Amino acid sequence: MRKIILLIFITLSLQAWEGYDYDKDNYVDIESGNKVRSGSDIEIYDYSSGEYRDVEVESVERYGGSIEVEVYDYDTGEYRTLEMD
Repeated sequence: MRKIILLIFITLSLQAWEGYDYDKDNYVDIESGNKVRSGSDIEIYDYSSGEYRDVEVESVERYGGSIEVEVYDYDTGEYRTLEMD
């Protein structure tokens, strides 16, 4: 299991990652080079605002074929749940 999670993190840091924020009803991208793991600060592109946002990763959970990333958005002061493909 640990090897699978490590492989996911390595893969995510090498390419852009597309996802959806169901609470905000919009698409987001995690750009390449971001290491998506709990406690990390990463940059996401928020299509609803048309800008990049700095967020802190709170948790990363795998559910079937998708991965749920909970983040804290520094700009809005809100927690967001991103479902990434």
